[in-house]
Amino acid sequence: SSSSSSSSSSLPSTKLPVKPIPGDYGLHFFGPIRDRLAYFYNEGRDKFFANRIQKYQSTVFKTNMPPGPPIASCSHVICLLDAISFSVLFDASKVEKRDVLDGTFLPSLAYTGGHRVCAYLDPSEPKHTSLKSFFLSTLAARHHKFIPFFQIGLSELFNELEAQISTKKEAYFNTLSDTMSFNYVFRLFCNKNPSETKIGSQGPKLVDKWLLFQLAPLGSLGLSPKILGYFEDILLRTFSFPFFLVKSYYKKLYDVFYEFGSSVLDEAENEFGIERDEACHNLIFLAGFNAYGGMKVLFPGLIKWVALAGQTLHQRLADEIRAVIKAEGGVTLSALNKMVLARSVIYEYLRIDPPVPFQYGKAKVDLVVESHDVAFEIKKGEMIFGYQPFATKDPKIFVNPEEFVADRFVGEEGEKLLKYVYWSNERETEDSTAENKACAGKNLVVLLCRVLLVEFFLRYDTFQVEASTFMFAASVTFKSLTKASS
Repeated sequence: SSSSSSSSSSLPSTKLPVKPIPGDYGLHFFGPIRDRLAYFYNEGRDKFFANRIQKYQSTVFKTNMPPGPPIASCSHVICLLDAISFSVLFDASKVEKRDVLDGTFLPSLAYTGGHRVCAYLDPSEPKHTSLKSFFLSTLAARHHKFIPFFQIGLSELFNELEAQISTKKEAYFNTLSDTMSFNYVFRLFCNKNPSETKIGSQGPKLVDKWLLFQLAPLGSLGLSPKILGYFEDILLRTFSFPFFLVKSYYKKLYDVFYEFGSSVLDEAENEFGIERDEACHNLIFLAGFNAYGGMKVLFPGLIKWVALAGQTLHQRLADEIRAVIKAEGGVTLSALNKMVLARSVIYEYLRIDPPVPFQYGKAKVDLVVESHDVAFEIKKGEMIFGYQPFATKDPKIFVNPEEFVADRFVGEEGEKLLKYVYWSNERETEDSTAENKACAGKNLVVLLCRVLLVEFFLRYDTFQVEASTFMFAASVTFKSLTKASS
């Protein structure tokens, strides 16, 4: 069109041919509903994207994303599904991250005490800098607790796993993992065992309900037959769930974080000038949504992929881990850094099955997005969406992208691939700063995954699980657990 050719002089230049973005949004109201039913029920998530790549012969196209009307006023997105185009979502000069955490809709701010918490802010907003700096500082001050606190939790978890397997012949991992994760996060920020507070062992349940009610419009229970799915769709995506249904649960969380997180909140007020109530809601979001919510997906997923990789990998991991620990005398950072296979396994898991699969941003300016061999113009204000599992399984970057290759990231060639691992909302080679949207606990997540593997294979030789998917996470049941023979 003439308008695009006349404005293209102000657009950045590209050496690639510029093509119009394929795809369509369909009729107003009905288009988004059509795509939503395809996404959740008629095709399923991965097929939804794969079918459209096939149809348009393009990894960049237009479509609608859930929850659709009436919850979301506009469902239109430009979808990026290759490693090259996807990375524009990390460029704060080109995309705005304001209120896009959950995509095309924003849950009621009642869920966060009326505040737009850090995760909803664009780096250009002054509050983003102070809140993110506060998070980074809070984590840095606790780095000496990362490993020992986690070891305490893992020891409790493994004892419970063994007890259940010996009595019931199986153990459901997710519940045990959730308990460990919540206890760990609470101990880390509040220096207290949640069991010694008035929430007792209720922490995971309280956070789960608070998370579920915010994110329900984006989920599905995977019901069959399809007719049940359509009924579920009406139930979950006609209205947002009102906060008052979980208000009492959230109040309990607020009270314990306000009381036992007082030293963290003091720092927020005195060092970063953040009002105490706002700091507390942000702390709950960091601890409950980002940290615990992330771990709910992270740890079961890791166990699933390592289990599926089989006994040969288990043997290799056990050999490497035990040899290094014997030489180093304990689980230290320097010991972890010598375990090249264990490190690669973690990155391969984060590549093949990233815990947060969706990233969104709005174009701040008219821009040109390049994929491997074509470029596309995106207009200011258009919503850009990346489905990360496709970007990190880009066959032009990764050999056998659909396979779990344990030593993919070993050696010099492996190191070069790390810049295409995007799980943290940034390239793995970049740090989290107050100026970007990378996960504040980026290094902590990788560390905890490595410690989980290490402690597991110091204690066990091999194991078997049954795994399925439920809502946003892998659902994992241990069927057998073989104690370490050497």
